[in-house]
Amino acid sequence: MKAVVIREFGNPDGLEVVDLPAPVPAPGQVLIATEAVGVGGVDAVIRRGTLPAYGFREGHLLGSEVAGRVTAVGEGVDASWIGRRVWAFTGLSGGYAERAVAAVEDVLALPDGLTGADAVTLGSSGVVAHFALDRAGCTPGETVLVRGAAGSIGITAVQLAARGGAGAVAVTTSSAERGARLRDLGATHVLDRSGEGGPDAPAGFDVVIDVVGGPQLPLFLDKLNPNGRYVAVGVVGGQPPADFGMRLMNAFRRSLSFATFSSDTVPGPDRQAVRATQFADAAHGDLRTVVHEVLPLDQAALAHHQMDAGKVFGRVVLAP
Repeated sequence: MKAVVIREFGNPDGLEVVDLPAPVPAPGQVLIATEAVGVGGVDAVIRRGTLPAYGFREGHLLGSEVAGRVTAVGEGVDASWIGRRVWAFTGLSGGYAERAVAAVEDVLALPDGLTGADAVTLGSSGVVAHFALDRAGCTPGETVLVRGAAGSIGITAVQLAARGGAGAVAVTTSSAERGARLRDLGATHVLDRSGEGGPDAPAGFDVVIDVVGGPQLPLFLDKLNPNGRYVAVGVVGGQPPADFGMRLMNAFRRSLSFATFSSDTVPGPDRQAVRATQFADAAHGDLRTVVHEVLPLDQAALAHHQMDAGKVFGRVVLAP
């Protein structure tokens, strides 16, 4: 089968299309003929080589979520899965390929009306957005800032915050055109990447959902209202300064909170329940997905170049 691996960490040109043996489903797994592969921010972070502590090595097969049709099952898996269109989480590897395996508990049947591209745009990011807002204790009437809102996590977080009755939903983004698209999805205020947005922007926020991280994170801690909660769900902009916690300590009397969030800490059945609801909502048009572009599998490097250049609004999808 064709697959995309990391020949060399760093630049997207270090990605290479190779021929690999098709995987065989182990006990408890299914084999999927992939029709859509999600290209996520975590893929870019792994490809850059910034997570050596997790044991990634050259030759790593990228990709964590796919959609397609089940063609075989491993021992102990109900054969009725064969032939069904599904979304699947493959872990932190194995997705950028014509065939992928996944544990059956990480597989979800797709509803009619939901494309594979839509599924891999929403499947992981929607769960992160849902539980990040839940972790922040976001309640109706509160002001919410989504930092890095042009990606699939941010786009879903904007919609969920608006649907949940937020008093204001502000976003940071890089252009007026993107800001207009985010307003159409539920944003009420558009800020630039530094968090400035003119005199009508809220002076502070009760909740910040941050996909970016990076050196400017402390500036956004300063934007929290008293009792404000900040949830970091990604570091696509790099790690924050090592001493960023001093911002919280210096504002001790404002009772601010900072948390990181990974959906790995949510029990699998809870993730699947939320995902099933969101898939149904998307199939009925009640939750919108934004597919930036669908590219052939062998153009994975182009997809990563687009992400690194900040050109992606929504999610790029690979089609094997």
